[in-house]
Amino acid sequence: MKNKISTFMNEKAVPVAMKFINLKAIVALKEGILFTLPLLMIGSIFLLLANFPYQPVVDFIDSMGWTEAFGQVNGATFSIISLIAVVGVAYSYAKNEGVEPLSAGVIAFATFLITIKSYTKSKSGDMVTGIIPKDWTAGQGMITAIIIGLVVGAVYSLFIKKGITIKMPAGVPSEVASSFAALIPGAVLITGATIIFQVFKSFGTTFVEFIYAIIQTPLQGLTDSLWGVILYCTIATVFWWFGVHGGSIVTGIMLPILLSNITENQAIIDSGKALTIANGAHIVTDQFTAVFINLTGTGVTLGLVLYMTFFAKSKQFKDLGKLAIVPSFFNINEPVIFGAPIVMNPFLLVPFVITPTIVGVLMYLGIYFGLIPPFSGVTVPWTTPPIISGLLLGGWRTALGQVIILMLSFGIYFPFARKVDLINLKNEQEAM
Repeated sequence: MKNKISTFMNEKAVPVAMKFINLKAIVALKEGILFTLPLLMIGSIFLLLANFPYQPVVDFIDSMGWTEAFGQVNGATFSIISLIAVVGVAYSYAKNEGVEPLSAGVIAFATFLITIKSYTKSKSGDMVTGIIPKDWTAGQGMITAIIIGLVVGAVYSLFIKKGITIKMPAGVPSEVASSFAALIPGAVLITGATIIFQVFKSFGTTFVEFIYAIIQTPLQGLTDSLWGVILYCTIATVFWWFGVHGGSIVTGIMLPILLSNITENQAIIDSGKALTIANGAHIVTDQFTAVFINLTGTGVTLGLVLYMTFFAKSKQFKDLGKLAIVPSFFNINEPVIFGAPIVMNPFLLVPFVITPTIVGVLMYLGIYFGLIPPFSGVTVPWTTPPIISGLLLGGWRTALGQVIILMLSFGIYFPFARKVDLINLKNEQEAM
């Protein structure tokens, strides 16, 4: 049975997965979305200061008149991630195609703006024109940004590679030549966006609103569910077990949705409402995956490392534990994945898959029933150690949740680790 499963995964599932994650669109999506992360990280610092988990600090910042300034940072980071994403995805697609990429990003930026309204209503009911509504440049516009970024990147690259451009004489500076080369594909794409805007306007909506309702909302509902958590954990760990970076597969697809969930949670706070499930808060966000189901690395492997370090009898496990324990506290667990090894080890497959799954389900229910607070827009670097990340992101209750996770990890891994340890010890004794 093991050989059949291994053969199926290596000959069927893994090649298909690798082919998928190497598709031009998926590569551009993964690379392009990364452009948003610096803004989110920087914005998180100011969000943390404005919502510091110690009221005297918040009062001091407010008394100094800095609260509004911190709000400006929020508006210039979290509220424009769709704009950054559309530029990043188009840029990455064009760059990977070997053509001048910045023009693709600029055209995508303009195309995206054409698909959203340039007006809104004030609190008094008056129509305000000539604006860019940040509702749609934040998380709600993410899927539209991805679609437009991919389409613009592909069409622009096709035009350039086919030579359907305005060609300048030799000797013209490359910057000028690139600008003129972008005119024809830019005109085609912007004209197409204008037609799309007019079509959707006739139905009383916009393209971005349509995509949000038809595609993004269902996707957010799917990922923000128990089944979504279980699927995420299973795909990531099973592929890792076969030596394939499972995180790249699931994150490449889910990261835009998880980032959208973050920004929508922050929007609830910015509107003056409490961040609760009743008010529409999302449970599964990028922080949820980072500080719960991937705590100390995919598979929540710190429990295995603790066994190796303090309880192992075999020299292999003892030495590996000493090597892996410090990186594990910074959420780096490749040493134990490949050193134990977990990869292709039938004794460690079960705990590697079920530990993050159990953790994900328990933490999901904990947030759903109000035992743990949902995540706001504050994020921390993925290398932030357990407990510290919990305190920064959600206070003592989130940190306590992480303590429970680490205890579960040790308890689940212990019998399986002991079995492998005894096998290693026997092999070492026989080799002496």
